[in-house]
Amino acid sequence: MRLMLRLLIGGMATILSVGVLPAAGFALEWGKPLGGTYDGPEGKPRPVAPAELSQDERATMAVFERATKSVVFIANTAMQRDPWSFNLFEVPQGSGTGFIWNQQGHIVTNFHVVYGADSITVTLADRREQRAKVVGTDPDHDLAVLQIQVPEEALVPLVVGSSHDLRVGQKVLAIGNPFGLDHTLTTGVVSALGRTIKSLSNRTIEGVIQTDAAINPGNSGGPLLDSVGRLIGVNTQIVSPSGAYAGIGFAVPVDTVNRVVPELIKHGKLIRPGLGVTLIPDAMAKRWGVHGVVIGKVIRGGGAERAGLRGARDSGGGRIELGDIIVGVDGRPVESLDQLLDALEKRKVGDQIPVEILRGNQRQQVSVTLQAVN
Repeated sequence: MRLMLRLLIGGMATILSVGVLPAAGFALEWGKPLGGTYDGPEGKPRPVAPAELSQDERATMAVFERATKSVVFIANTAMQRDPWSFNLFEVPQGSGTGFIWNQQGHIVTNFHVVYGADSITVTLADRREQRAKVVGTDPDHDLAVLQIQVPEEALVPLVVGSSHDLRVGQKVLAIGNPFGLDHTLTTGVVSALGRTIKSLSNRTIEGVIQTDAAINPGNSGGPLLDSVGRLIGVNTQIVSPSGAYAGIGFAVPVDTVNRVVPELIKHGKLIRPGLGVTLIPDAMAKRWGVHGVVIGKVIRGGGAERAGLRGARDSGGGRIELGDIIVGVDGRPVESLDQLLDALEKRKVGDQIPVEILRGNQRQQVSVTLQAVN
């Protein structure tokens, strides 16, 4: 029996056919009786097939379960004053990720995650929230070290690996808090090695790892791990027209992290090796047509003075005579201040290194003992 409904739409009757209704006691067309029961297989849940995870999947899950105990969420807030009441209140500035470095409560993250913070809150894997203090920062490498006060048993440091022996194609895992979503895992490979990026201080960070593991806002400061869960980098930047993941992410290599972090813990800043000179800005040297780094002043008693390097001087009549021009350091050509600092960064205070200079029209090489500089 077909039921016909009449609906009055806009003053006109419209006939709609809505299907067949069975008479009482008759089965519906698809096999289920009206008001009755049905015991066929179609009326029961489907049987569940047992999961057969691959060895690679099980290994990835194990790494994630271990590493998440070391990954923390970082919230950065600043103090602002209400213009009407003059009361102070906290304003969220952003958030990011960090990871536990040691059982003394030190946490590593990006400098840009904590930049400008008046207050920093760290949320551990067990949801415990702690106020953190900034122990040291290195804007040139976009690294910062925080510290929290919690029992040692609550802290699980990450295992540290190496980055100098990485190869393109290696599997990597990134753990972070993208868009505030805690403990998110993404996987990928090492896409390229030896990249260079710019830090907030406009200094070049060298040897950067490029990866296609998805990194989004909020992942900054989180760990990049190898397939066995060792730390190989700190996720720092992405390349994206939209600001979200576009397949290219960068991580500061762990060899740099492992060198910088102990300095930040001990001194609050990176103690750099230097020549004992002040240098003329690159822009000015370029206006003079100079290819290299011009020494402005030689610091008295420093390594450069002992090596006989010369700074700029007034030759009389308002004329300035250029000092020595550094064109090479430790076997590497130098054309800018950034290149000079990158070359020195690979050495330690007290090392003796060859410095190639241009004095007049003559190239010379001298040996300079590096000293600590701010």
